This record gives sequence, structure tokens and C-alpha cells, in this order.
Amino acid sequence: MTSNPLPDNCRVDPEPRHSAIKPYCLGHGTLECFSLTASRKFYEEFLGLECVRHAKPAMAVRLGMRFHIVCVEVGDQIHPCNVLNHWGLDVTSKAEVDQAHALALAQKEKYGIKQVLDVQDMHGVYSFYMEDRDHNWWEIQYYEGGFTHDDYFDFGDRFPMEAAAATS
Repeated sequence: MTSNPLPDNCRVDPEPRHSAIKPYCLGHGTLECFSLTASRKFYEEFLGLECVRHAKPAMAVRLGMRFHIVCVEVGDQIHPCNVLNHWGLDVTSKAEVDQAHALALAQKEKYGIKQVLDVQDMHGVYSFYMEDRDHNWWEIQYYEGGFTHDDYFDFGDRFPMEAAAATS
């Protein structure tokens, strides 16, 4: 019997760890919104995400995996995010990225999209970023190699931890 109850097709069993905590999955993340009602409309109608309101101030958002984002309504107490803090959605072709980009530009007002950046080839993917009404950023991307998640971890560390990050 495995210690990871996730189905085989959506789990990766970790190497033996010497960590204090031994979780079996990364289960959720959190983001803020001004209004659950307005954000849910954007998530479901534009991004194609599944939403359920599981608590009075919050709803869970997911897409195709046993991982969810808890969206918490905080009103004017919202903390705007930077584009480096974004959520990625994978599509199956460059044409789908281009179509999503055109739709984001055409439907900015309808969904309160604040910014839509240009499509570009960057960090190995064809993608664009957009900022939603709540200052959360989304990347719509296509990766020719299939699924970036697999390659990131299959390739392993490509740089030593001692290497300085380029911060400018």
C-alpha cells in the first residue's frame, strides 16, 4: 500500500525524504478577491475553472487535478500581486494561446481584466500574462514538450544553489 492516496495518473511519489513533515501532496494555494461573485464569473466563464463556495467568505477553484485554490473575499483589504506571483494555465497549442489572448483583449471590460501583456516565447513556453480584477496574475501557456511540470522535475537541478539569482 502506498502512502500517497492520489490516483497513479496524477501523482508523483517523492524520493525518500529526511524532512520533519512528510506530506503526500501539495493540496491547495490561496488568493484574494474583492468579490466572490465577480471573480467566480471570470473563473468559470473566461478561465474555464470549476468553483464551489465551501465557506461564507471563500470558494474553492480547481481544474483537472486534486489541487485547488482557495479564493477568499477580502474587499478593499486586497493585497495586489506582482506578475512573478501568477497562476499558470496550460493549453494544447500556440493557436489556443493566441485565441485566449484575443479573447482577453476583447473581453477586458466584461471581466474586469486590468492588463493583458503581449504573447511571447519566454522560459521555454509560448504564453502571455494577464492581471484580473483582483490583481491576481494568470499565465496562459503552451509548451511543446507536453507538460512543463514533468520536465522541470525530470531534468532535476540545472543550477547549483550557490549560483546567484539574476535579480535585475
